[in-house]
Amino acid sequence: MNSKLKPMIYVACLAAYNAGKLHGEWIEAAQEVEALNEEVQEILKQSPEPFAEEWAIHDYEGFGDIRISEYHGLSEVSRLAFLVEEHGEAFAAYAAHVGQDTATEETFLDAYCGHWESELAYATDFFDELYAHEIPEHVRYYVDYKAFSRDLFIDGCFSVRSSEHGVHVFRNS
Repeated sequence: MNSKLKPMIYVACLAAYNAGKLHGEWIEAAQEVEALNEEVQEILKQSPEPFAEEWAIHDYEGFGDIRISEYHGLSEVSRLAFLVEEHGEAFAAYAAHVGQDTATEETFLDAYCGHWESELAYATDFFDELYAHEIPEHVRYYVDYKAFSRDLFIDGCFSVRSSEHGVHVFRNS
């Protein structure tokens, strides 16, 4: 399951803003840093204020749970946008949970277990995958999946509710 997000940032010219004018544009954020910078420079060049040099991100969308600040660097915006575009809501939820600096594609792929209807559904599948071949069928009825799930999510895993039905499950590092 990969909820598609389209990361965008609204870049505003601060010279115009300080003069009481709104001047800026929405930019697709999943671009190389050089392309983002070219678009920012074009916004500044088109400013109604002469000698416009400073800009800020005044809004953003399509980053899921990730928060973009006014002065986020374009390299970080680009990195996060590409990862959100590639991995969707799951990466955004992971990055918001572990921190944007910690969230890389490698750490995400190592931690991501997938999308399940619930933590209990994940724990049941996980348990059965690990132990079902060792436990006779008639004994499996006595397995307390709820307790196993509770214990698994105390330390071994965490989940983030999906905007659609279910949860994204991740292993703790």
